[in-house]
Amino acid sequence: MVQPYSARMRARTEELRQQGKAVILAIESSCDETSVALVRDGRQVLALQTASQIDTHKDYGGVVPEIASRMHVEAISWLVDAAFRDASMAWQDVDAIAVTYGPGLVGALLVGVSFAKACAFAQDKPLVGVHHIEGHISANYITYPDLTPPYLGLVVSGGHTMLVRVEDYGRYTLLGSTMDDAAGEAFDKGARILGLPYPGGRLIDELAATGNPEAFAFPRAKVHGGPLDFSFSGLKTALMQLAHRQGEAWVEAHRADLAASYQAAIVDALVGRTCQAAEDTTAPVVVISGGVAANKGLRRALEAALGQRGVRLLAPSLGLCTDNAAMIGAAGYFQLMQGRIAGLDLNAVPYLPLGLVENV
Repeated sequence: MVQPYSARMRARTEELRQQGKAVILAIESSCDETSVALVRDGRQVLALQTASQIDTHKDYGGVVPEIASRMHVEAISWLVDAAFRDASMAWQDVDAIAVTYGPGLVGALLVGVSFAKACAFAQDKPLVGVHHIEGHISANYITYPDLTPPYLGLVVSGGHTMLVRVEDYGRYTLLGSTMDDAAGEAFDKGARILGLPYPGGRLIDELAATGNPEAFAFPRAKVHGGPLDFSFSGLKTALMQLAHRQGEAWVEAHRADLAASYQAAIVDALVGRTCQAAEDTTAPVVVISGGVAANKGLRRALEAALGQRGVRLLAPSLGLCTDNAAMIGAAGYFQLMQGRIAGLDLNAVPYLPLGLVENV
């Protein structure tokens, strides 16, 4: 009698845990990047294929969910084939399949989750559902193969800004988060106010390097009762009001100084709270991750401020800051080694909280 899928997968997962080794086929489709990777043992990328949708969505000034979903459907199959070709591998070389199942755009997530479940069933492989933020944090295991918990993590992306203490693989303590806009969202909205094309975060970083960060006194919001929490909506509003009051021609003439001052306000908030969290937790290492981790101004400021306190800053390679499947493969491996696998009833969860979080 053939065992049910779930029983077979539990047995197979236990075998892999005993071996301590696994090749993961990973899929990421939470927003506007379709990405597939093959990752060995959570730290070695064997292949990474990503199809970006930026050129399509920039015409709309942001991601259009319906278009993103359709483009994921068009890209995902050939990306898997391309990853196998790059690694000179086939399905028989894969031990498990990992996929982002939240948070993110529900339609985009469903493409990846549905594809991963179909592959897991057809190829008889264990399925691992990965939290997108856990993936971002795990990108550093690829860049720094010797990195192990515990450490302090700062996650800064378009949809999330949070400080977490990484207690162990898959176990986190939430120290602070944004009360409104995420840092990446603030960058993109600020860029739009300044008349910069989407996505504007990178352009603000480039402009800021040529401007005066003290030219304009933008607010640094503090959250009452949450010393490690963030708030960026007031900053965005201040920039918008200034731009509307002065007019388009004035904004264009002062764009570099506006970008530098605006970025300085965001960076100051991120650096100040991260340093405070490092002191509170006596963390010797701070790990930054997410799309905004690629911001050069933020990296320089964090490295300098933490260095003065004897704390080491780690950041993933630039290619692993943005959404990618390699980070999902890394996170998926450590979940697999803990025996945390999903069933074929896995579903997309657009507002998925970070798993095993302890609020303090």
